[in-house]
Amino acid sequence: MSIEQRSPPPQLAFRLKRALGGRAGWGGFALQIAFVVLLVWIGYEIIANARVNLETQHITSGFGFLKNTAGFDVSQNLIPYSGSDPYTRVFLVGLLNTLLVSVIGIFFATVIGFLVALGRLSPNWLLSRIGGAYVEGVRNIPVLFQILFWYLAVLGALPGPRQSISLFGSFFLSNRGLIVPKLIAEPGLNPFVLAVLVAIVASLLLHHYARRQLFEKGRSIAIWPYVAGMLIGLPLVAWLVFGAPFKLEFPLHRRDRALRHPRGVRRPDRCGARARPARRRDQPLHRDPAGAARDPAAADQPVSQPDQELLARGGDRLS
Repeated sequence: MSIEQRSPPPQLAFRLKRALGGRAGWGGFALQIAFVVLLVWIGYEIIANARVNLETQHITSGFGFLKNTAGFDVSQNLIPYSGSDPYTRVFLVGLLNTLLVSVIGIFFATVIGFLVALGRLSPNWLLSRIGGAYVEGVRNIPVLFQILFWYLAVLGALPGPRQSISLFGSFFLSNRGLIVPKLIAEPGLNPFVLAVLVAIVASLLLHHYARRQLFEKGRSIAIWPYVAGMLIGLPLVAWLVFGAPFKLEFPLHRRDRALRHPRGVRRPDRCGARARPARRRDQPLHRDPAGAARDPAAADQPVSQPDQELLARGGDRLS
């Protein structure tokens, strides 16, 4: 007589109790529900209180302000922007600036980390100790202290913008940062970028073909002359045919502007008109004969020496 093995009875209620309440059972599940209800009630009270306070102080909430005019300029922008643009444009400008700083920081951090790692693993005793000291020092110093050090001890020690350090007459270093020439796009930028992309893709395909020939037929192909020719030749041809892809706008220091446009020399103002040269102090003031004819008594009255000096200083300011 064979004995059949029976399957265990379903224990859905037991498993549900263990899944929801854990070892505490249904009592633990009830406590979790009560805790969630308490959190929802606290969140609702906070939101309602904030809404009442905002309405009392006549402060609007929401994202409607993004359509308002910003009214301020941003010194660094990758896209066209002016103070009359809305806050959404400012947000986009800030986002692009953040991405630019992030990409630059990731690139230089990768390069520095790779070089320090190679130096630490180097058999050279001095290079290995320098790499180890850098890693241990940077890793054990808080990031906030490093930020304060670079901001106060390094940037704070640099001179102001008017006394900035000139590097080759095109780069200016001050406590506001490093001012470099600005790249301005030209009509030949798109063909130049397209030529660079085509050269990179062709170089990758040529590298893949050379590796395939090496693995399948054992034939080694020197591709570096072709790769160098494409990476240099195609952008150069695009430059010569379509023109320069960009031009450099060099920054100009205030003292350089003063040397280029000294006082007393005719120079165009912002409206394009010519400014009058400054009058010399020994040059007499020109009086209006019509005004003198209208007031003959005042014209015949002598002017005292202090009044003459005051008129001379006023004429210097007006000229």
